Amino acid sequence: MSAAETTTVATASSLTVQQWASCARTAAVELGVSVAEQRNSALTAMAEALGAHEAELLVANARDVEAARECGTNEGLIDRLMLDHGRLEGCADALLQLREFPDVLGEVIDTRTISGGVEMEQVRVPLGVVGMIYEARPNVTVDSAGIAIKTGNAILLRGGSLARHSNDALIAVLREAIAGVGLSPDCICPIDATSRDTSAALMEARGLIDVLIPRGGAGLISAVVEHSKVPVIETGTGNCHIYIEQTAEAEMATSIVVNAKCQRPSVCNAAESLVIDRAATERVLPQIVRALHERGVTIVADDASYPVAAQTLGEAALADSTGGSVAIGLEHATEDDFGTEYLDLMISVKVVEDYREAVEHINRYGTHHSEAIVTSDAAAADYFLARVDAAAVYVNASTRFTDGGEFGLGAEIGISTQKLHARGPMGLRALTSSKYLLRGTGQVRG
Repeated sequence: MSAAETTTVATASSLTVQQWASCARTAAVELGVSVAEQRNSALTAMAEALGAHEAELLVANARDVEAARECGTNEGLIDRLMLDHGRLEGCADALLQLREFPDVLGEVIDTRTISGGVEMEQVRVPLGVVGMIYEARPNVTVDSAGIAIKTGNAILLRGGSLARHSNDALIAVLREAIAGVGLSPDCICPIDATSRDTSAALMEARGLIDVLIPRGGAGLISAVVEHSKVPVIETGTGNCHIYIEQTAEAEMATSIVVNAKCQRPSVCNAAESLVIDRAATERVLPQIVRALHERGVTIVADDASYPVAAQTLGEAALADSTGGSVAIGLEHATEDDFGTEYLDLMISVKVVEDYREAVEHINRYGTHHSEAIVTSDAAAADYFLARVDAAAVYVNASTRFTDGGEFGLGAEIGISTQKLHARGPMGLRALTSSKYLLRGTGQVRG
């Protein structure tokens, strides 16, 4: 099939998931053996196309944002949905950064001579065809397509219905860009977001899709993990904790909690839970509560922390009468709150006796994403680092650093919270497998 014929097929709106997957599989064969220069040229073209088509992309996004507001979508999700000049420019920059990374395909992982003198190499190869099911994050469309192209994988993109017009417009622009450098546009395939049947069909497409990556809320991820017949890389919901150990310095603890909770509450590496030693509650918690109060955060407190928060917020509310901000809410925590990913300006608070109990609580309610301890005690820090079961574990730093760009991996396709194949931010190597190449001179096994 010629490139022109492929483009015609790929723009047909009536294609089924199986047909799209078949097109992607054909495209993946050639993409997987393409030279790095061509794939890097594709990334350049994709980045330039985002700038050239900015006006139409923002119009499409505005349709999605308007529709989301009309149906009462919360502002946290709308923030994740929204594109502007800066965010589109950030997407383009991420593609250009990917271009500058060394090519991982063909990278020699191991080499040796095996029995009989056969020369063996283990080299890095693409996974093949990657399926993505994700929610209202148009930037995921660009990041995922870029990582796929860089690593020689074709990709099927099934975004959420909230971002339908944005994703359709982005994918059309990206497909045209890669076709312009001689790659099949079917390396990037759109999957209809208006029907739940398409998600089910992706999960059924074993043999056509090599791996499926869900990225979104807990419901989406658990549904894919439970029902998919295609191998799944589980990306994480982020019930991330900041634990204030009794020796923590109050100013540092406050700064870290505020950053982790408030810088961007709607993302998966934002803190959702605050855990604090009983011995630190009177000394440190009021300062943290006041700082969160000033930024509009609702405190969801357990029985031990509620009186401290109530007294602090009472004082803050009195101060507000002189012209400050409106007092925020204070709620009693239930068992469910300790396991909730709010993605909003809310945070649960749990008082514990020591770092051992803190680790038990975090391992019980966390989602194995990102966890942090604030402490001046080296023994507490070491215990936390060794025993907390998460992809990223921090001492005296915000969980907001869990990000492919911050880790030096470039754009990421997701943050894996499982332990097989990939864990943490998934950059280029996470989208590859390996192959053994063996060269002999007539050897047979005796």
